[in-house]
Amino acid sequence: MPRWEGFWRNLQQDFKLYLFIIGLFCLYRVCFIAVMSAHLSEAATIKDIGTALYVGLRISLKSTALIVALPFVFCTCISLLVSGRKLGLVRLWFGYAVIGGLTLLFFARIPYYEEFHMAFNQFLFNTFRDDVQALFVTLIQQYDLVPRLLAATVISIGLGYVLKRWLRIGTFVLPRYNRRWMRWAFRTGLVGGVCFFVMFTRFGGSLTYAHDVSWENAGVTKDDLLNEAILDDVQALYRAYAMHERLQASTGVAIDVDKMNDYGEYLAGHTVKTTLIDDYLKKTAQGAKLAKPRHVFLIVAESYANWPLLPEYKELNLADGLKNIIASDDAAYVPAFLPNGMGTIAGINGIVTGFPEVNLYLNYQAETYKEFYVSSLAVQMKKMGYRTCFWYAGPDSWERIKDFTLAQGFDEFHAYGDFESKAGNVWGCDDKYLFNAVGSSIDPDLPTFHVVLTVSNHAPYTVDLEQEGFDPVRISGGLPERVRNDQDMLAKLGHFWYADKMLAEFVHTMRGQYPDSLFVITGDHADRFNIEASPGLYKRYAVPFVVYGKGVTKELFPSNAAGSHINITPTIVELIAPKGFEYYAVGNSLTNGSTIGFNYGFWITDHSIAEIGDGAKIEVFGSGNQARLPYKTVISQHIDAARAVSWWRVKNGKYIQ
Repeated sequence: MPRWEGFWRNLQQDFKLYLFIIGLFCLYRVCFIAVMSAHLSEAATIKDIGTALYVGLRISLKSTALIVALPFVFCTCISLLVSGRKLGLVRLWFGYAVIGGLTLLFFARIPYYEEFHMAFNQFLFNTFRDDVQALFVTLIQQYDLVPRLLAATVISIGLGYVLKRWLRIGTFVLPRYNRRWMRWAFRTGLVGGVCFFVMFTRFGGSLTYAHDVSWENAGVTKDDLLNEAILDDVQALYRAYAMHERLQASTGVAIDVDKMNDYGEYLAGHTVKTTLIDDYLKKTAQGAKLAKPRHVFLIVAESYANWPLLPEYKELNLADGLKNIIASDDAAYVPAFLPNGMGTIAGINGIVTGFPEVNLYLNYQAETYKEFYVSSLAVQMKKMGYRTCFWYAGPDSWERIKDFTLAQGFDEFHAYGDFESKAGNVWGCDDKYLFNAVGSSIDPDLPTFHVVLTVSNHAPYTVDLEQEGFDPVRISGGLPERVRNDQDMLAKLGHFWYADKMLAEFVHTMRGQYPDSLFVITGDHADRFNIEASPGLYKRYAVPFVVYGKGVTKELFPSNAAGSHINITPTIVELIAPKGFEYYAVGNSLTNGSTIGFNYGFWITDHSIAEIGDGAKIEVFGSGNQARLPYKTVISQHIDAARAVSWWRVKNGKYIQ
């Protein structure tokens, strides 16, 4: 077969493969919207769906071109040098591989969206640092891994057969020209047409950057699900990679030696001339607001979101334990509070070190193991005379949590296996065994500080709810009609109920035995579960912050208080430390000056929440109104300074040079 004839035939085969793959992207996009239609907001219209499909088609032109570029280079272009039918087999088997990969990604995207309300994002990279065995078991038990794999296999085989038949359809014969100039004109036009097609697909159906469509500008509808459906799995994975690399390189702000002093002085609130970055974090306690407690308990409850505490969900009877604590005269509650990150370890990183999430995975950074960070929670508590203990219901190997907490100053670490437990799942023991272990360890005469991290409210959901006294009828009455008989939903709600029940029982037991104890309660993260199909940002991401103990009053926190996990250390210090006590923190105390909370992607005030970034829509909640919206420049200054100083300290050490 002449070389140009082989090139012409292979080019047509590439185009057929291109059409097949673009069709597959579109098919899976439609299927994703259909399967996840319960997550469509009421504001979504048929026009929005059409827009999502159109823009999705455009962005998938790019993904398909990227995929088909491989057989084009290694089959079609090579056909100009060598001939042979084996090149067609290479393309066919490549197509099989693409079908299998895209089908697996489609089946993975559905539970990922249910869990994170996004297609694949940068937090996917933390999976490689997590407990892989536990994740695998969770996938099997909670997310039906085996049936999903079987379904993906069957569908892939069927689509592979269709592709094989499609590629066997005949191709057009190379036109014959007697004159040389006509042959060269045809070949030139053919190469030019290929170049035009490459440009057209590179810009997603246009020829210039001005009309380019990408993962950064593809969210053109007013519905979150549709905006995520626009991104095919290749684009979603690319977004995850791009955001991960962007955050690894910096925190999204300009960080250099010349600007560090400006950032540091903003955090300090006054002029500081120093080459030691820790000096920017130095604070002086204003004076204790409570009598110093003998024991302090910081409970970080797994997946304890704030939304079940809201008045509109009172019929669920889901969080009665914590709600009763909040209703007590000696309790204070901050409803405008964010976790440090999307996952548990990000929250623990923020709580333990006091640094905001800047995608550096502090539990794996070399600097973390050289010495204590001055803002370390355990370091501040030890300076006030407490023996510091960290309790975790899971294995001590998870995310290096034992090494991490001990490296950051905790005197003791206790995990699953260190105490008696008779039930649990792959992530750890049931909460009651963890709380029993903490309670039985208390030395009445030794001042102690305990961080208690639970796991029961985590998939796979294995607590024996019937034995624990859970009555689904009390919960189901407050559910929307569409999910009232959803057994999976009831199981998840039951585990939230169980986690709340165990937490409240522990708090009341310890308060009865040690009346002067102080309890600080929060969640590690939210955004994993909600009874609403499309909850707003506040309901999706906020976690509670509660302080309970002798001397606490409802007026302990100002009405405009707002914060995140990095505000916990300064808040505890300002509650119990004597006047003049020196401590270090990036965040401010919720008792004094903390009116903005932020984390990896969002900021919050007492009445509003939004994504970090220009052009983000601000959501008003509670009794807030549009007239009280905050100045974005102030919020940006606050976030940029905290992130820059934290990033520098972890990445470059404590000296500015």
